[in-house]
Amino acid sequence: MKIVETIHKFDRIKLLADSRRMDILRLLMASPATLTHLARILKRSPAWIRHHILALESADLVELAETRTTGKVTEKYYRAKGGAFLLQEIILPKSEKPAVIFSGSHDIALEEIAEHLNKHVNLLSLPVGSLDGLVNLRQGLCQISGAHILDETGEYNAPTVRHLFPERGVELITLAYRTQGLITASGNPKGVRKIPDLARGNVKFINRNAGSGTRIWFDSELRKLKIAPDQIKGYDRSVKTHSEAALAVSAREADVALGLQAAAKQHNLEFIPLFEERYDLILPRENEKLLSPLLDYLQTSAFRSTLRSLVGYNSAHSGESIAL
Repeated sequence: MKIVETIHKFDRIKLLADSRRMDILRLLMASPATLTHLARILKRSPAWIRHHILALESADLVELAETRTTGKVTEKYYRAKGGAFLLQEIILPKSEKPAVIFSGSHDIALEEIAEHLNKHVNLLSLPVGSLDGLVNLRQGLCQISGAHILDETGEYNAPTVRHLFPERGVELITLAYRTQGLITASGNPKGVRKIPDLARGNVKFINRNAGSGTRIWFDSELRKLKIAPDQIKGYDRSVKTHSEAALAVSAREADVALGLQAAAKQHNLEFIPLFEERYDLILPRENEKLLSPLLDYLQTSAFRSTLRSLVGYNSAHSGESIAL
């Protein structure tokens, strides 16, 4: 089975913006071919084909498959490095302010930070969950990520970051400690107090997306308690942010969700605290200069004042670097 290769680097995407090179690559995905064969199909000279083959080869999109010699004639067969290619590139706004993509776990404080830094940087959010956010960071689809992944050793984020970035210099900086728990409707009509209560048949749950730090914690708790996911009504329904989870409870689409205390407060909902977690920002060292307005802001009293206004946030360790 041929693989689909994902292309993230801008220089490779730019190279394939040329429709002529794309035509050559498509032919080489189907089967290996020589310069003469490609020239005949595309009605171009072999020299013209060779020029574009060299460009595709330098970008590691095409490779020499084999060399065949018949008498005095030697022919080189080229092929594509993948069975297909998936192009991924984020189109950013053009302005005097630098645009920064954040991808990771949703955080309410980060939304406040983006608003404050709007004069200096255009901070754009792609909430995909802690794990997928780190994958996006590794693949160059964002400049900074945020995570709250609890490892089986009891440590937050650092083991996962070390695993995903074994040979790349990255920084791990604590944004805040946050309180998570069960979010229910006002008055808690279903009387939900702890995780096992979610398995009662009359309780409708709304889950978080797979790969999110909240979902990882929740699935771990279910395993500890020996509760099967299919025992929980609504386990397969999920949303991507804490705000969406709280909104689903507020709209009576669910009886209970697992999320931030601050999200429950925003929608005037009941909250049963379960645990406090550490939420960290992760960034490659080469992005320090670009992200300096954000990193500098984490050290200010104004930032800590913002955190104090959010219920369930603790700023005692905000701005601290975590050793990797």
